[in-house]
Amino acid sequence: MVNNKSSQSKYLISPVALLISAVLSPVSFAEDDSLEVIEVQGHSQNKHLALGSSDSLLSNSGVDFSAAGGVSNLPILNGMMGDRVKVLIDGADVTAACANQMNPPLSYISANQISSYSVVAGISPVSAGGDNIAGVINVNSISPLYSNSGELAWHSGYLSGRYSSVDNGRAIGVGARLASDTTSFNYQGSFTDADSYDDGNGDLVLDTLYRAQNHSITAAVRDEVQQLVVKLTHQKIPYQGFANQYMDMVDNTSFGVIAQYKRSLDDGEFEGQLNWHNVKHEMGFFTPEKMGMMPMETDAEDVSYQFKWLLNLDHNSRLLLGHEYFDYQIDDWWPGIEGSMMMGPDDYVNINQGKRQRIAVFAEYENQLDSKWWLNAGIRVENVRTDTGEVQPYNDGMSMGGMASMSGMMAMEPSNAMAAKAFNMLDREKTDTLTDANLLVSYQISNYDELQIGLARKNRAPNLYERYSWGVSSMATRMIGWYGDGNGYIGTPDLDAETAHTVSVTYSKLEANDNWRINANVWYTDVADYIDADPVRNLNTTGDVTQDRNALQFTNVDATLYGVKIDLLANIYESTELGNLQLQASISNTRGTRDDTNQALYQIKPLQTKFSLSQQIGNFENTLTWEWVDSKTRVDNNRFENQTDSYHLVNFTSKATWDAVTFTFEVTNLLDEYYQQPLGGVSVAEYKMDNTNGFMQLAGQGRSVNLGVSYSF
Repeated sequence: MVNNKSSQSKYLISPVALLISAVLSPVSFAEDDSLEVIEVQGHSQNKHLALGSSDSLLSNSGVDFSAAGGVSNLPILNGMMGDRVKVLIDGADVTAACANQMNPPLSYISANQISSYSVVAGISPVSAGGDNIAGVINVNSISPLYSNSGELAWHSGYLSGRYSSVDNGRAIGVGARLASDTTSFNYQGSFTDADSYDDGNGDLVLDTLYRAQNHSITAAVRDEVQQLVVKLTHQKIPYQGFANQYMDMVDNTSFGVIAQYKRSLDDGEFEGQLNWHNVKHEMGFFTPEKMGMMPMETDAEDVSYQFKWLLNLDHNSRLLLGHEYFDYQIDDWWPGIEGSMMMGPDDYVNINQGKRQRIAVFAEYENQLDSKWWLNAGIRVENVRTDTGEVQPYNDGMSMGGMASMSGMMAMEPSNAMAAKAFNMLDREKTDTLTDANLLVSYQISNYDELQIGLARKNRAPNLYERYSWGVSSMATRMIGWYGDGNGYIGTPDLDAETAHTVSVTYSKLEANDNWRINANVWYTDVADYIDADPVRNLNTTGDVTQDRNALQFTNVDATLYGVKIDLLANIYESTELGNLQLQASISNTRGTRDDTNQALYQIKPLQTKFSLSQQIGNFENTLTWEWVDSKTRVDNNRFENQTDSYHLVNFTSKATWDAVTFTFEVTNLLDEYYQQPLGGVSVAEYKMDNTNGFMQLAGQGRSVNLGVSYSF
């Protein structure tokens, strides 16, 4: 939201970062074998090469991503993206404070800071989080470790670095820890810097450069029955390109505090957490790869608390009771530009003192009924209140965009001034009552196979942009939307909450000698009042159909989604000469349609398969991966979604560890294949540079040679 800032003028380390000093332990990742919940957690040395965004970690757990910025891709679970996926960072609910969701929750934590995470798609327990219909991703960095000494002293640390050739990317991760038997202090930081990357043809993919840093300092104290943890966070992103948006990020500065208290009780456990997160976010233009002149700004704050009481009813059953409160507030305005007839003289007020408040209670019961049957059931009731103040356009005269030429004629743009007056006359306060329920049953068929069946009703209330984006002119609508599709969006104040009913069946089979295991999951989701968008008018003023885009208005429809996923893990060979060889394979397919038109929902990934052959011998770990993605032919015509061709990617990774040092050599897209990302949206940056080809799909990265090193001490 600033104007024409140069990337060269931005500092790599913010002044606040220089004030943060403390210490943190090393972390690494090991997969859990559960059916519905996929967890990665643990601690070990020399494995801090996971730098940059968390995409690569979560992708291995079945999470897809809608392309955005280099650190800000939006997660997709079961074909649903954006706010339909609840993302918690250390248990805290952080809201994307941007009309394009340029700062989603996962952008506030780097991969090297993550100590554990869980992915629960579809059938998530009510305690995992509400206000979502796709599932819950919980990423954790709070993992205090203590020593055996009564004296506070140095415990451990690490320093990691990584370089990638495709984008000249540089990343650094730092961690250190001081600890005693009752006290722990941790620091973790990361710095990433990358240029725009090349595709498989060797062409520059415009406006994909970025720079970011994240810092956290955590203090923990404990005794025999309780623990208190306080975590401070800071992020500084001086710039980040968004190839599939009309704007870029030119600053994102945030601070956060988490206070977490746990206490053991005679019959269970109590946990309480307080969260505060503040962000100042600016959009504008900073690179000649996508020129423009328009500032946009947001100030936002998340304040929340969660209380949970775990009661052990008997040896086999327990009851979890919870109460949560969330308060999100945002101001979104676009400063007027001096001397501009269209973007001035006043500030354009998009959201004025917007509020989204949630209060929830839940109860969850779990019982190991006998040696074969396990049960989890819960109910959650949540009240969501949204509101916003009066708004204003740039001016009360000619609408933003003025007169537009269409087929040789002059057509008047819709008036933002009139839209603002109509919006201000509305009763803008809305209240939604959400009732979630889940039932998950697991049956141990034998010692080697298990069947799990889940049923869930889940709800999500509209976000503030879906309800309160009031602008109607071409440029105003194009500033709204996190889909990367080049279209424009208009809010609908009387949107209803989404209600999803999901059934999921998972079968797991383990070979008697544990040489292989297979998981197969089938799921079906019916969504009432799914928030989609219908065309209001075409934004194309050229007469060239390749440049067609729509202004769309958010609306409620019914939708159906379903899918299947099969995973295989097998030990295929072991010898002294070749070491251990392991095969991993997965195949997944998702479909989603609107019930009224049978049209495909937006950004549903086509059939995909993945095979990995891993070798571990001595100090070396080598992995060869082949991934194939089918052509995408089922597309959302309302959004002019592009079809994409099938493609395959081959990646190779080699890792060697000696004592405290780990080296990594990696080649991604080994065959340097050109491909278009089926979930990438369109390249607005390329369109603005040369619109003769219309809105082309965003291309993926070409071959990259990546080098990494990590030292633990």
